[in-house]
Amino acid sequence: MNKTLTAYLCAMLTVALWAMSYIWADRLLALQIPVEFFVPVRMCMAGVLLWIINLATKQKMKIQRKDIIKYLLLSLCMPFIYFLAETYGLKFTESPTITSLIIATNPIFAMIVGMLIFKESFSKLNVIGVFIAIAGLWIVTYTGTQAGPMFWLGIGILFIAVISEVSQIAFTKALSDEYSPSVIVMYQFLFGSVFFLPMFFTKGIESFEPGLYLSWQVIYPILALALLCSATAYTSWAYAIGKLGVARTSVFLAVVPLVTAVLAFIFGEETLSWVQWAGLTVGLVGIYLTQLQQKKV
Repeated sequence: MNKTLTAYLCAMLTVALWAMSYIWADRLLALQIPVEFFVPVRMCMAGVLLWIINLATKQKMKIQRKDIIKYLLLSLCMPFIYFLAETYGLKFTESPTITSLIIATNPIFAMIVGMLIFKESFSKLNVIGVFIAIAGLWIVTYTGTQAGPMFWLGIGILFIAVISEVSQIAFTKALSDEYSPSVIVMYQFLFGSVFFLPMFFTKGIESFEPGLYLSWQVIYPILALALLCSATAYTSWAYAIGKLGVARTSVFLAVVPLVTAVLAFIFGEETLSWVQWAGLTVGLVGIYLTQLQQKKV
């Protein structure tokens, strides 16, 4: 019972941290800090922290030769493609709430992949939930009165992030029998930061200004993203999945957009019209319905 309660607390902690990640990233973008700078720094810091933790807890960290390609593909999907697409999507849409809502459609795409590729069956209610979620997403995005000129490009890029996140699930599952979740996440971030190096040493630091880049207003959100939203959140999420299962845990993803919207409103990051709040609610209901476990048809 205590382990189950801890798992639920970990899931809720992850949701809160991931919701805040969009706000912290948005603050860095507002300061004109390049994506190619703060994303690689975030990944490297998180990977090093997890390496220290895994070393201290004596986790099995040696990679078997047969798994090297799997780790490279895993890191290519996430964090490399995922975080680039997510952050650029956030930059172009200029909305932490819309960004988090689109990312939260991950379970829908995972369900579609399961139906088409793995021939999994789902209830009618699950399928109805897909259409409801899409309707809610359309309401939120279409009624955006303050959409910038790159808004729809940002929407498209965010769906690339979703696809890459769905893809990495298969690689994580293939590695989960041999390695602990913290070790898998550690190598994800360490290998991912290597993928980022060419971009970091070119566009990432070409406009480097010590007075700005080394200021607390930049260091603080990067530290928060690395230590809290990456290392802590992904580890607590892996723990929750291990105790509650994938299906029960994934329901919490539907809450991320709502938490982001509330936090963004509280911190004055953005405001939504009442129609967009209604669309957000519809989208969350749809995503929740896709995760309900009923008798399959």
